[in-house]
Amino acid sequence: MRNLIFYLSLILLFSCSNTLSPEQEAANAALECYQYLVERQSDKFLEGKVGIDSLSKAYTEQLLQATRLYLSDIDAKHGGLREVRISNNVARCDTLPTHGGTGDGLPVVYAYLILCYTDSTQEEIVVPMTEKNGQWCMK
Repeated sequence: MRNLIFYLSLILLFSCSNTLSPEQEAANAALECYQYLVERQSDKFLEGKVGIDSLSKAYTEQLLQATRLYLSDIDAKHGGLREVRISNNVARCDTLPTHGGTGDGLPVVYAYLILCYTDSTQEEIVVPMTEKNGQWCMK
């Protein structure tokens, strides 16, 4: 009986893994991307977008300018971005259908973040994330 309890407790111990769910992984990746905005590294922020490496240099530069404009707008309205946190709201997972409509498309996780501004206001945003080659990227 004692051996049975010992083996059952070992099985229980090893079955409880510390791996993160896809929703948690996506939320952490979104947080990492938006942390670059806090640090005012627009180019690093854009590296977190899926497919950014396949865009033309001109379009990538336009996205970089738009990100810088977004940061200057935050500065003007709120005095800057102070901190980004993962929201207590649970990220949710969805699957986009493929062009054929079969429903076996890319998994999409909607991660919830809280943007904390310098003027003490906060804003909750939703960041669609998708997994590409084992890495979560902003959609």
